Amino acid sequence: MARGRVAIIEDDASIRAGLAAALRSAGYASVEAGDVASGIRAALADGVDLVLLDLMLPASAAAVATADGPADGLGALREIRRTRPTLPVICVTARGEPEERVAGLDLGADDYIVKPFGVAELLARVNAVLRRSAERSAPTERFRVAGRSIDLGLREARTPSGAINAIPQRESELLAYLASAAGRAVSREELFQRVWGVEGRGGSMRAVDMAVARLRELLEDDASAPEVIRTVRGKG
Repeated sequence: MARGRVAIIEDDASIRAGLAAALRSAGYASVEAGDVASGIRAALADGVDLVLLDLMLPASAAAVATADGPADGLGALREIRRTRPTLPVICVTARGEPEERVAGLDLGADDYIVKPFGVAELLARVNAVLRRSAERSAPTERFRVAGRSIDLGLREARTPSGAINAIPQRESELLAYLASAAGRAVSREELFQRVWGVEGRGGSMRAVDMAVARLRELLEDDASAPEVIRTVRGKG
C-alpha cells in the first residue's frame, strides 16, 4: 500500500517523471499534470494527500485562448486553497526570490523548494509536511482567551455573544504555537521555522506579520491596541 498520493503539477515532462520516480522510490503514488487546468483537477481528485506545484506553471491552451481561469501556478494555488483549504501544498520554484516565496506562503502554501534540489531534500520536505498535516488533524486543546472559547481542533473561535468565527488553518497553527509559548517573547524567525516549517529572512517575514494581524482581528476587542498577542519591541 502506498504511503500517500501526491499530485505533481509541473510543465516539464522530464522533471515530472523524475519527481514521480523519486516519490515512488519512497513508497508514494503520484498523479501528474502539466498545466494549470489539469493541475487543479489532479490536485482536487479523490485520494490526493499532497500537491507539488510549480509556481511557473503555464495556463492551459484553452485558458489562454479564452482568458478564463487561473493563469499561473499562484492562480492554481489560490483555486486549490479555495476548494480544499487543508490540502498540503509544496510550491516549487526555479527562482526563489523572497517576493515569490511570500506570495505562495500568503496564499497558504505549506512549504517551498527551490530548483535544483536533490531527492533527499524533496522527500524530507514531503515527509515533514505530511507529518505536520497528520498532527493538525488530531484533536487539540480547547481554551479560553479574551472571553472567547477557542477550539483548535475545529479551528473555531466563539465570541462572548455566541458568534462562531472560523480560524484559518495557518492562523490556527500559529495560535497553537503561541499558546504553547505563553509568557515568553517569540521571534518572527522562530515562528516562521516552527509553524511554517522553513527558514526565513527579510521579505518572507511578512507572512508571519500578516498571519498575526489576522489572528488579532479574530481575538482582540481592538486589534489596533492588542492585549492578547502583544509585540515586544526588538524581540518578537
